[in-house]
Amino acid sequence: MTMDQEDRALATRLMEAALAAGADAADVIVVSATSTAVGVAGGILEEAERAEGRDAGLRVITGRGQACVSSSDLRDANLAEMAARAVTMARAAPDDPYCGLAPAEALAGRRDAEGLDLADPAHPPEPDALEAMARAAESAALGVPGIVQVEQASASWQRDRLTIMLSNGFEAGYSRSSISLALSALAGEGTGRERDYAVETRRHAADLPSPESVGLRAGERTVARLGARRPPAGRYPVVYDERVAGGLIGHLLSAANGAAVARGASWLDGKLGEAVLPAGMTVGEEPHLPRGRASRPFDAEGLPTRASAIVENGRLARWVLDLATARQLGLESTANARRGLSGPPSPGVSNVRMTLGDRDRAGLLREIGTGLLVTSFLGASINPTTGAYSRGASGFWVEGGEIAYPVNEITLAGSLPEMLRSLRPGNDADQAKALSAPSMIVEGLTLGA
Repeated sequence: MTMDQEDRALATRLMEAALAAGADAADVIVVSATSTAVGVAGGILEEAERAEGRDAGLRVITGRGQACVSSSDLRDANLAEMAARAVTMARAAPDDPYCGLAPAEALAGRRDAEGLDLADPAHPPEPDALEAMARAAESAALGVPGIVQVEQASASWQRDRLTIMLSNGFEAGYSRSSISLALSALAGEGTGRERDYAVETRRHAADLPSPESVGLRAGERTVARLGARRPPAGRYPVVYDERVAGGLIGHLLSAANGAAVARGASWLDGKLGEAVLPAGMTVGEEPHLPRGRASRPFDAEGLPTRASAIVENGRLARWVLDLATARQLGLESTANARRGLSGPPSPGVSNVRMTLGDRDRAGLLREIGTGLLVTSFLGASINPTTGAYSRGASGFWVEGGEIAYPVNEITLAGSLPEMLRSLRPGNDADQAKALSAPSMIVEGLTLGA
């Protein structure tokens, strides 16, 4: 049997066990994965791991109650025990009037990932090849003047297969691969020591940047932080570097998540159709990007995914919904259900893309003249219902449109609604990321040092 045949057979046995135990409806998710990872530090191989596994998750619905269980013990006797335990738990669970599967007529017609190119057909890299990648990255970082140590250089590869089976008749699966290279480095001594990193992940090995470029970038970023001091306090324009700009858009997406809206914990509540970004800016999902980090042909509830705007021309166009949150809000699912092995579906986005500007980061710095370039954050305090924003940050002080010196121990405070309406994006978004956002100017922030 091939892996997909084995996973389908397992899902079928677990589904049959759930229905035999008394479930009114059920869904099964099976994940089979193989991975290899190595880590190098100080020229020494620190870790080398290879793992193979198959896990199954089961959700059952009885009446208005639901329960989820998961296991990696997939013997038939344990599958029957899993199913019986889940049904017992569901019968004892509080009523949930919003749980339930999709009607059969709403299910995705496409049930594979053909054309998305999510699984690298090349032979998986051997551990020796991954170790060579990590060593090359480490050597490049150590070649940067000022680097005193590489904490670790690591390379990893994974291939998994996702199989979903629902009692409403939906059954599908597809494979994915992933290869990553990461390095963190140290520069300086004592209290003046600084740390930074670089990491790259791709679906296909051929798309991964060279180990030397990753190590060099990590080393240069680290050395650039040496001699950091505190900037002047006050109200200044801020440029969010591409490395951290996605987090700002992520706060917007979190507030647009149906789970937050349904429980009254979103500062976007009541703002459908209103301006939340500058006019002309669109933020949307593209779940069918070839080799995309978060591409998927259907969601965890079997509904067909499609490209659509969440914010269109600056205005909030829709919520991010699964079936349960859609029912709670009296709307239709936007096919955004995600699900792990041990919990029910919940809303989550796929590949996110946004409108780009016409300038690179250097052009944005010239525009602000004097202000702050943020390259990293530490901690966060964000009020989900008001959007009040406070974060520790570090980066570089900008004078005359140029980087003047590194800065740290900064607190940025503002209001997310005001900040987002002030955005002026650049054009340097990394399209390899699931949430791809460029460097951007943000107004309305107070710097405390």
